[in-house]
Amino acid sequence: MLVTLREVLGDARTNGYALPAFDFSEDVMARTILETSEDLRAPVILMALELDLNSHDGNGWIYQSGLVRAVARHHRLPIVLHLDHASSLEAIQKGLDLGFSSVMIDGSALPFEENVRLTRAAVEMAKPFGASVEAELGLVGGMDLRDEVCAENVLTDPAQVTEFVERTGVDALAVSIGTSHGVYRSLPNLNIERLKQLNAASAVPLVLHGGSGTPVDQIQEAVRHGICKLNLYADMRIAMFTGMKESVTTMDRIDPLPLEMFGPIRQHLAVAVADKIRMLGAENRV
Repeated sequence: MLVTLREVLGDARTNGYALPAFDFSEDVMARTILETSEDLRAPVILMALELDLNSHDGNGWIYQSGLVRAVARHHRLPIVLHLDHASSLEAIQKGLDLGFSSVMIDGSALPFEENVRLTRAAVEMAKPFGASVEAELGLVGGMDLRDEVCAENVLTDPAQVTEFVERTGVDALAVSIGTSHGVYRSLPNLNIERLKQLNAASAVPLVLHGGSGTPVDQIQEAVRHGICKLNLYADMRIAMFTGMKESVTTMDRIDPLPLEMFGPIRQHLAVAVADKIRMLGAENRV
């Protein structure tokens, strides 16, 4: 069943665990993530990025949202269909119209007042749809999805958190404490003391972006101090690529069946998904 971030992150915050949030683009990814989550009785957040949604003249919007909405009622677990890192209100509106149950408006690169105005506008747009809204305060840097542009981190200022949440009405807040998007060039050292201050100042659950490749002990320490949602993409792509290479080298026939071709990809992805669920303490939370 489709739900919002409000319906799953509150329990995570109360009970001291976090939910993995997986970006996906294809059926193989969505199905593997959902089936693995159901096997482990874990709520799941499936996220879509504009880069993937805009593929094939924008058909990604229809395929990705339509796929999840079509299968959600057949799964016995809460599923959040989340629009990740929307850069404009036009994208927010499109996602809401297509049935996303949650959206993220990313004004993290903007000055504080502009971020507030943009985020507040997204919250107002989401209200008639009953959708939840995530925003970002501070800036999680790292490489973009095309691995072309690197942005520097700007840690979230605890002094701004309470005002930002109150003025915008967001349901979840992504914060910057030292992670980066993409594949790390060097391992991070998360600022847990800063996180403690942010959690104390925030009335809503906190989100950590750039979860892939971050050391497990640091992630679990972050969860103990308020992180309730962890965004993941690069680790899933690495797992799929590993499976793809295995598939290419082990197929004997020139016309292998799709189940055989995709089998290693699904297997490696399922292992990665299960590892993240268990790492965050999300198993058996349904």
